[in-house]
Amino acid sequence: MTQYVVAALYKFADLPDFEALIPPLKAVCDANKVKGTLLLAHEGVNGTIAGSREGIDAVVKYLRSDKRFEGLEYKESCAREQPFFRMKVRPKNEIVTLGVPGVDPNKKVGKYVTPEAWNDLISDPDIIVLDTRNDYECGIGTFRGALNPNTETFRQFPDFVKKNLDPKKHKKVAMFCTGGIRCEKASSYMLEQGFEEVYHLQGGILKYLEKVKADESLWDGECFVFDNRVAVKHGLEEGDFDQCYGCRLPISAMDKESPKYVAGVTCPHCFDGASVKKFRRAAERHRQVVIAKERNQKHIGR
Repeated sequence: MTQYVVAALYKFADLPDFEALIPPLKAVCDANKVKGTLLLAHEGVNGTIAGSREGIDAVVKYLRSDKRFEGLEYKESCAREQPFFRMKVRPKNEIVTLGVPGVDPNKKVGKYVTPEAWNDLISDPDIIVLDTRNDYECGIGTFRGALNPNTETFRQFPDFVKKNLDPKKHKKVAMFCTGGIRCEKASSYMLEQGFEEVYHLQGGILKYLEKVKADESLWDGECFVFDNRVAVKHGLEEGDFDQCYGCRLPISAMDKESPKYVAGVTCPHCFDGASVKKFRRAAERHRQVVIAKERNQKHIGR
């Protein structure tokens, strides 16, 4: 059975010409039948793509041909089916949106910690371990003892720090996220706020789940990923969570037992806020998906 290579990558770099990079990069991806999303901004590149071994290698080789992308942070996993429907290369103001002017990981960043050294670091009783992801991501898995900031977007992270952390009291802070990009930018922000010892997990949770054996792990649960696999486990095996079409949040087998779960329409997270119009629209869309599947066709609007 064909397996797709899924590549998560990012690099903070000074790209004043980022908009000019978009058309040729999109052309390389299309020529190699690679799908996914890549974001380009003044501060660098970020995204996840999937395709054949040869296709992914070609795109990564093209990116690395630009010297500004030397040291590209790169992680691979596999998927049984293509986890993306199309290829998008988009311009953005930030490749990960913090919303605070002047925060630049190219100039100032925390200390990288390898997955192999992470357990020892977060076992230090004097360190604050901070999950920089959003609440729904933390909800299906996180490191033991980690603090969940209960944010809905990364833009809310600075406000959480101002209200809950004090550089005079919290001398050591260790942060992590899915692939490393959010906590890298967050570390730059924390240093700007006067925190002295700031650490972040190099390669993020994905690299940790790849490198650290399950019986030695301090990770509990699964890791949400931004593609149709929904979540991955140790060894980057595909996880057990599904995704609600109505709100795009991860849903468990228990969620599916709820009377508020309607396949392809709503789940316990969004049922109470769903309008009749939205419910009917989603139900019709799910009906079309089922018909397409019965005909062995792809539903493009999925």
